[in-house]
Amino acid sequence: MDVPISDLIVQTLINFLNIYLILLTVRILLSWFQTADWAAQVISFLSPITDPYLNIFRSIIPPLGGLDLSPILAFLVLQLLQGLLAPLA
Repeated sequence: MDVPISDLIVQTLINFLNIYLILLTVRILLSWFQTADWAAQVISFLSPITDPYLNIFRSIIPPLGGLDLSPILAFLVLQLLQGLLAPLA
């Protein structure tokens, strides 16, 4: 039962994108609870992982009235990548 290396790479990328989407979701949801000590600890762990990607979109869409809409575009791009990779798997 040999799996072609290209299928393995594509499936690994899809799994990585799924995990990264979960990390982004947790990071964004916890940003609403920054005053809680436990949330601040988790955010400090997730920020170095998620913020470089989110900063790309923050430079495109600045916060509007204190509301950061850049994660919406970040999610759309990740889901678009997943959709492009899915037929290859």
